[in-house]
Amino acid sequence: MKFKLLVLDVDGTLLNSKRELTKRTIATLVKVQQLGIRIALASGRPAHGILPLAKALGMDRQGGFIIAHNGAVVMDAASGEVIFERSIDQQMIPFMERLAKRAQMTLACYEGDEVISTDITDAHVVDEAHMNGMKLRQVESIADSLTTWPRELILVSDNEEHLTGVEEYLQKHMSGAMDTIHSNPYYLEIVGYQVGKSYAMSALVQKLGISLSDVLAIGDGTADVAMLQQAGTGIAMGNALEGVKHCADQITLTNDEDGAAIAIEKAIVEEVRKTEIPLDVLNAQSAGTMMGTLGIQYTFASPERVEATMPVDHRTRQPFGILAGGASLALAETLAGLGSMIACQPDEYVVGMQVSGNHVSSAMDGDTVRAVATPVHLGRSSHAWNVDIFTSTGKLVSSVRVLNSVLKKRG
Repeated sequence: MKFKLLVLDVDGTLLNSKRELTKRTIATLVKVQQLGIRIALASGRPAHGILPLAKALGMDRQGGFIIAHNGAVVMDAASGEVIFERSIDQQMIPFMERLAKRAQMTLACYEGDEVISTDITDAHVVDEAHMNGMKLRQVESIADSLTTWPRELILVSDNEEHLTGVEEYLQKHMSGAMDTIHSNPYYLEIVGYQVGKSYAMSALVQKLGISLSDVLAIGDGTADVAMLQQAGTGIAMGNALEGVKHCADQITLTNDEDGAAIAIEKAIVEEVRKTEIPLDVLNAQSAGTMMGTLGIQYTFASPERVEATMPVDHRTRQPFGILAGGASLALAETLAGLGSMIACQPDEYVVGMQVSGNHVSSAMDGDTVRAVATPVHLGRSSHAWNVDIFTSTGKLVSSVRVLNSVLKKRG
């Protein structure tokens, strides 16, 4: 498979203009993970504001990652383990407080589940806290209130020209000590030196033992440019700035037109028909699911045939020591589900509708059965699969017919 890691910006890319995950986006990203692609959400938000989105996409169960604070932190979505981190030099905080006071700007930062600020009545600070599901805490001095080194400071102003002037001043006088990111008209984000989504993406790639050419990245803002340029393929959203579009390999539709989902379907899901299915990744992801509980392991997968094995042991046998009929049906449904997922179109998803089996002989405790699923019918609205289950010696145990319904995704 061409890509092994998908890196997605959040606001303006993953979410629509209402800051919502659409049904199509969720369905597409769930399917991508089922195909063995790992996902990282990369945002200027703190981890606290990204984690609910990651959980909604099932990333905490599928080996996903969070890139927070515009790359200052890379975190495992399941365990919360910090894989990569660069904080702001603590000596910079009093300096930034004095600068904010002289410039008559609000200064804010994140700590735990709180947004700490010198003015919690500022509308943009309130919006930031609300967007990330965080509490607000008013302080006189951020430097005196923090218990940990911050990963990001935010200068807030309604005057974008004023923010740009401050950014130019910092870049001129503080180069090598900190970096700035002007992510939207109201915020100037201050991060540690050499912090950015591209640095975080490179650290994650190294951790995973893959290369940047294995990465598909999608974004819309200036903070995404280096990430799009470094990834094997960089895709800009239709709502991206023109300068960002010029730096990307491809351009998709806007975030209100499911642009990210459509780009992913074209770049990854459609390619499944043309390349090898990563069985090792699919099997590894089954831990904690029914498939993993029953010990089912895929051994072959293509649009024309899916095969798997399952042990006859304490998990799958009857009290009399033979393979349970219910376990056979679960094995058949598992294979037919994967087969239909591979065979359906990018804008479709599959729901199991009916399963019926004929049990013609038995498999004894200690054996390992092999199942072979082949399509009987692959129509526009339904798929029918025949699944034959054999003992290790080739004796037919069960012949199962599985019917799946094919539904169109909706926004």
